[in-house]
Amino acid sequence: MPDTASAVEAHNIADPWTLPLDALDVARADLFEHNLHGEYFRRLRQEDPVHFHKDSEFGPYWSVTKFNDIVAVDSNHEVFSSHRDIVIGDAPPDFNTPMFIAMDGGKHRAQRKTVSPAVAPKQLSEVEALIRQRVGKVLDSLPIGETFNWVDHVSIELTTQMLATLFDFPFEDRHLLPFWSDVTTNSSTVGMDVDMEERERQLGECLGYFSELWKQRAAAEPKFDFISLLAHGENTKDMINNPMELLGNLMLLIVGGNDTTRNSMSGGVVAFNQFPEEWQKLRANPELVPNAVSEIIRYQTPLGHMRRNALEDIELGGKLIRKGDKVVMWYVSGNRDETVIDEPDVFKIDRDRARQHLSFGFGVHRCMGNRVAEMQIRILWEEILTRFSRIEMVGAPTRTGSNFVMGFKDVPVKLHAL
Repeated sequence: MPDTASAVEAHNIADPWTLPLDALDVARADLFEHNLHGEYFRRLRQEDPVHFHKDSEFGPYWSVTKFNDIVAVDSNHEVFSSHRDIVIGDAPPDFNTPMFIAMDGGKHRAQRKTVSPAVAPKQLSEVEALIRQRVGKVLDSLPIGETFNWVDHVSIELTTQMLATLFDFPFEDRHLLPFWSDVTTNSSTVGMDVDMEERERQLGECLGYFSELWKQRAAAEPKFDFISLLAHGENTKDMINNPMELLGNLMLLIVGGNDTTRNSMSGGVVAFNQFPEEWQKLRANPELVPNAVSEIIRYQTPLGHMRRNALEDIELGGKLIRKGDKVVMWYVSGNRDETVIDEPDVFKIDRDRARQHLSFGFGVHRCMGNRVAEMQIRILWEEILTRFSRIEMVGAPTRTGSNFVMGFKDVPVKLHAL
């Protein structure tokens, strides 16, 4: 973490330890953009782990910041509802895009079950060789000894290629997928200042493109890509008649397959530069790669939060949460909970129980594509080890200004050959 005292002064952000407790608003996007959120959450975990903030740009909300409390909320879908918004801000009432992650009960289960075969272990085993080939091709195209942006040249390119595979999307148009992913996550509902009218127009173009693919897949034999599965699924084949619900699920699947993996790919490079001894450890013992992947995903925490809405009064951490209250599970804080994770601010690739993290969520909404993400990141680092002695970060990373996507815009690096 950065030196809080100097960093807060540089960015005109208050030191969290000097503020009154009820003034701590951890949803401010600039905290995450400048990587200053850590101390804010540390104070809440220590002094008020279930914290109510009544006056934010998103309205009043509860912050749940400790590991076990987050698991309790995430696992209790009977009291804590995902309907209709999963981020801290409320979506515009006239632009409602239902998606199965923001649904409860049977409809959620049916739609999730319909698309899950695309990321089943059998399907992943069949594409692993293809993914490895693509990773090798991208890595071999990179310049040695010259500065470039790892985010653009590696993280975005590799996740885009995988997304194109999962959707069986026209490969020549694959650049549209990360663009639509960014449009989806760039929203005022997560603290970003965007033109919502233009955002909705661009998402309309996304819907139009996929609607044509839907018609083609519906008329063809069923396959295991997301669109074909939806077009032929008993519970989803009529979704084409509900364009906003189709758009909502497209947004979910695109972001789920793009942002999380892409930002962990970048976050791993940043972490290995912050903790160079861990890179030497990995070079000496490549068998640690799978464990390192889990540690990267914990340390990065690609999605900072998920929101729930209380369906009834309930006590949590000694606080009474009222029916209708907005409850935010801060995964980015739970993954730093000192009472559950030993030395949580240390990046440690041989950590015991490295998969014990919150980045994929818990309960019925646990990330459907967690194995896809782990596979892609594992292959990336396996192939890096065979090519480069070091990925040197040559400047500070530029982060996204969002309380939801813990992302990077620029990670300037220079490669050193073996």
